[in-house]
Amino acid sequence: MKVFVVIPAAGLGTRMSAPASGLKSKSKQFFELQGTPILIHTLRKFGECPRVSEIVVALRSNERASFESSVAREHFRKPVQIVEGGEHRQDSVVNALRTLNAADDDIVLVHDAVRPFVDQETILGVIEGVQKYGAAIAGIPAIDTVKQVDRTADGAVVIATVPREKMVMAQTPQGFRYGLIRKAFEEALADGFVGTDEASLIERSGGTVHVVMGSPRNIKITTPADLDLAELFISQDERRKVGPSG
Repeated sequence: MKVFVVIPAAGLGTRMSAPASGLKSKSKQFFELQGTPILIHTLRKFGECPRVSEIVVALRSNERASFESSVAREHFRKPVQIVEGGEHRQDSVVNALRTLNAADDDIVLVHDAVRPFVDQETILGVIEGVQKYGAAIAGIPAIDTVKQVDRTADGAVVIATVPREKMVMAQTPQGFRYGLIRKAFEEALADGFVGTDEASLIERSGGTVHVVMGSPRNIKITTPADLDLAELFISQDERRKVGPSG
């Protein structure tokens, strides 16, 4: 059984490069943490995982050459394939799925390009969840009170309080048997449906998605404030490597 990792990385990241942020306009996955693009930090986590067979990254065509150079310098021990990204995340994942030489029982993990702090425990947990259930995602319990609202001309109006024990905050990786995710994507494409994530397509297709424990550190870097937190995490990780005597 093979485990493929698909990383859609064709997004523009407009929240990161907004003028008010003071950051140059470029894709958020190519912002650097201690001199290394976020996307490369993310790839390293899956490159280190012994269960992963191959990684596929979906990029915009004008970013391919520079990214290929970055990958070459990393000397990953498993294949990293690059495919053309689409206008939407779903398009990028479809393009990646079409390149896989996968059997129906193989596993496909889809992971956000800008979640570079995913740990091995989470990756392996999702893989094990897919082996057992066919579809599994990483998630953490909701901490804040969640309100359901109606949007009105005067703003949002609360109509209900959603019990926190029934809520989780979805993370990635999201994992699926290849045959299951391929079928769900084909149905969505035929119907012109665009989901918010890959799990939503499985749900729409009638499948059941299980949740395995993620991590509070598995943040998605989408704003300048997230970038500041990421720098802190990187510094903490470096200090751990050096140890107390360093």
